[in-house]
Amino acid sequence: MLADLWGAVQSDWEVLALSSAAILLAAIVRGFSGFGLSLLAVTAISLMLPVAQIVPSIFLLEIAASINLIPSIWREIHWRSLRWLMVGYVIGLPIGTYALIHAPEAPTQIVLGLFVIGTSILMLRGFHLERTPGSAASTAAGTASGVLNGAFGIGGPPVVLFYFATPGAAAIGRASIIFFFLFTDLLGVGYFAAQGIVTTQSFVQSLAWLPALLVGVWIGAHGFRRMNQDVFRRWVLVILIALALLGIGKATLTLVSA
Repeated sequence: MLADLWGAVQSDWEVLALSSAAILLAAIVRGFSGFGLSLLAVTAISLMLPVAQIVPSIFLLEIAASINLIPSIWREIHWRSLRWLMVGYVIGLPIGTYALIHAPEAPTQIVLGLFVIGTSILMLRGFHLERTPGSAASTAAGTASGVLNGAFGIGGPPVVLFYFATPGAAAIGRASIIFFFLFTDLLGVGYFAAQGIVTTQSFVQSLAWLPALLVGVWIGAHGFRRMNQDVFRRWVLVILIALALLGIGKATLTLVSA
């Protein structure tokens, strides 16, 4: 009996160590680019724990990461575009939730990944918008984000591409993305809480991962401050391509194993 108890404790510590390492690496990306924590962390930790057990804790960590970064980026947020993005997101979220019930997830995720990769490559080759889009285009980008987040939990790409295709400074795009994700994550946690998905275990788990998150976000944010803006844009697009490839890989495995 004691041997079984010790084995369970040892297993828990191994899972904690490995999952914390995944959170650390994902948090470095989050602190650097302003996005990427959820997809990287959930993909890695789902190899050890059920996804339903991971996602509420990751949402709580996303909120903690954004709050930690907000004081340093507050003055750089582009409020004019952000408010229309948030309006669009609220419009698109219920549409995406409806699509979740009816649309085949894996094929749609592959199409989305290919779109993100194609658009990112165009931007790496020099494509950009001549001016910041107006209210209609900003609302449309927010709606696309809401639809994708409601349907597949991956609402980031439209907003990231929106900001990094516009002529504004990289710091403004990064700051606006961070605040946008704080807004969407608060909505997500509110929804999860209403559904009874956020539990005591979710909070305990997020507290266990919090040190790795804070260290990773600090390292990533410190790296951003030292980097040239053009180089930063390229790195963001490379990260976006990597995340799209990751999503395509997951969707392909789902189709193959079906």
